Amino acid sequence: GRNNAFLEINHSIKQKQYVDWKYLNLKNICVSPPKERMGKGERIAYRFYTKQLPELTELYNLFYKNGKKFIPLEIDINPVILSIWFMDDGSKCGISNFYLNTQQFTKNDQEFLIKKLSIFGLKARLNKDKIYYRIRFLSSSVSYLKEILKENLIPSMKYKLGYDPVETCSK
Repeated sequence: GRNNAFLEINHSIKQKQYVDWKYLNLKNICVSPPKERMGKGERIAYRFYTKQLPELTELYNLFYKNGKKFIPLEIDINPVILSIWFMDDGSKCGISNFYLNTQQFTKNDQEFLIKKLSIFGLKARLNKDKIYYRIRFLSSSVSYLKEILKENLIPSMKYKLGYDPVETCSK
């Protein structure tokens, strides 16, 4: 049985460079290097796992209560954390619509995250995505957001900033 939590990093093969970057930063606690795996349909996943560790259990307990994900009050957001968050959950739609796909959190947690983002001078609002909410950056904050992110995004993820003509959202 499992005594401690572990972390699974699992992305599309299209984000191989990002998974490799994460692995380089976590390899001391990993079971083995990333591997390709066939997903559903044509999707090829690229993933790795960490060892089970008490420190990861502590982190798990910070973000989950009774199996439900939530945002701890003491969460810290800095440019590196924001960049990793955007590489994982950020998307661009159209010319200036930038989102953090936070649909798995409660509305209250998302409003709390918006307050945390305002510490950077980033203005954002909740945007209804079908039945759930996500965070949308106001167009007045987009150029500043890009400025913060571009220092820390790995090259293969810069398409999320719109420097490539690729949409990262579904319409």
